[in-house]
Amino acid sequence: QVQLVESGGGSVQAGGSLRLACVASGYTGSNYCMGWFRQAPGKEREEVADIDSDGSRAYADAVKGRFTISKDNAKNTLYLQMNSLKPEDTAMYYCAGGPMGRPCAESGYGYWGQGTQVTVSS
Repeated sequence: QVQLVESGGGSVQAGGSLRLACVASGYTGSNYCMGWFRQAPGKEREEVADIDSDGSRAYADAVKGRFTISKDNAKNTLYLQMNSLKPEDTAMYYCAGGPMGRPCAESGYGYWGQGTQVTVSS
């Protein structure tokens, strides 16, 4: 059984930083995509960033240059370093994983974490 558990959310002022972590367990495949998604109240869920098993990364335009996705294979952990945070980054952030190669289609993410809240105040 695959499990994804996020941590690292919190409240921060605009311009601040947070690092989210997602510990994965139970997945044994060698080909995968992992991503971070977010959903703000009243808005559609959107992909923030993804990384595949080869380490190739992709970012949403809204976070390019501010957020960095990375993974530590030895720790089975996915990270999202978020710098220069803005109030519009406020959302519930979810970690997701799926057995697929690039492109990392949202429909291919079969595993989701429970989410961690990020709140950015102005």
